[in-house]
Amino acid sequence: MRITAVTCVKNEGPFLVEWVAFNRLIGVTDFLVYSNDCDDGTDALLDALAARDLVTHLPNPALGRNYQMEALKDATRQPVVRDADWVWVADVDEFLNIHVGDGTLPALIAACGDPQAISVTFQFMANGGIERFEDRPVIEQFPRTHNPDIWCDQLDQEVKTLTRRDFPLRYFGAHRPFIKGGAEAAGAPRWTDGSGREVPWKFRVAASKDRKRKFPAKGARAFATLNHYALRSLDSYLVKNERGDVNREHRAFDDTYWRERNDGAWEDRSIERHLPRLREDMAALLADPDIGALHAAACDAHRAKRDALMEQPALRDLRARLLACPGVSPAEAALMELIE
Repeated sequence: MRITAVTCVKNEGPFLVEWVAFNRLIGVTDFLVYSNDCDDGTDALLDALAARDLVTHLPNPALGRNYQMEALKDATRQPVVRDADWVWVADVDEFLNIHVGDGTLPALIAACGDPQAISVTFQFMANGGIERFEDRPVIEQFPRTHNPDIWCDQLDQEVKTLTRRDFPLRYFGAHRPFIKGGAEAAGAPRWTDGSGREVPWKFRVAASKDRKRKFPAKGARAFATLNHYALRSLDSYLVKNERGDVNREHRAFDDTYWRERNDGAWEDRSIERHLPRLREDMAALLADPDIGALHAAACDAHRAKRDALMEQPALRDLRARLLACPGVSPAEAALMELIE
C-alpha cells in the first residue's frame, strides 16, 4: 500500500525529522513537501532528505499568499500523489494517533472498512507550562489536552482527511477533499470519521462555511485522533507567531489563539507507545552526517530567532501575557460569566 503525505512548511527545521520518522512508522511510504521563505535551514534539510529518496521537496508554487491551497492544487499533478493509493494532507505539528491494531494507517483503514476517505478529528495538545524549546520528541513533551468531546465552547471540531485514490476528487482542501459533481454526486464515496461511521451529510457536501471542515467530535475517535501540537513550547510559539502560517503571512498567533488551544484539563499519553520505535528511527536518520548537522543547525537557528525576538519589547510583552493567561479559553470564560 502506497501512502503519500503532503505538507507545506516554513521554518519547521527542528521538527521535520520527528514528523517524517513518525509518519514512516505508522505507514506513510512517500512524502511531498513544499517549502517557502525558510531562513532556518528547513529547505536545506529537506534537500538532504530528498537526496536520500526519503521525501520529494518542491518550492511552493504560490505567487501570492495562499501557499497551502496553491501547493495542494500543484500536488495533484505530481507523480508521488498521482501514483499513491492514499493521500494524507497534514501539517508538521499534526500527528495521527491510531488506536486500533498495530497503530498504523493500514490498521485504521481496515477498521473503518476500507472507505474512500477517513476524516480524523483534531485534539489540541496544550503547552502544559513548557517554556523552553528542547530538541526531543514533541509527542513526548506535551500530553495535556482538552475534553475530547469539547473544544472551547464547540462540540464540532475540525478534521484532517486520508483520501483513497478512487475518491471522486474535485480538489484537495487543507481539511478534506471536495467531491467532483458537488451535492448531486455526494452520496457516491464511502466516507467515514475516525470511528468508521459515515460522516455527517452537511460536512460531506460542505453545506456551509462552518460545515466544510468540522463535525461533532463526540464518538468520532474510537479508531484514531489527530494530535495537533499547535503551541509546543512557549519559545516555539513565539517563533511561530513571527513566522505566520501557510495561509496567512504574518498572521498574529496572539493570546486568543494561545488560550483557545491551551486547555490542559485532560491527559492523553496514548501516542507515547510509539516512542521507543520513534527514538530509534530518529536516531537512524540523524546518524547521517548531513542530516544530523542540518537538524542541529535548524535547532540553533530556532533558538537564535527566539533570542532575537526577545530583544523586541512587543514580543517580550506577548510572552508575559501568555504566561499570565488563564487556563480557559475566552469562550469558556464568557460562558462562566453568564452562569455566574
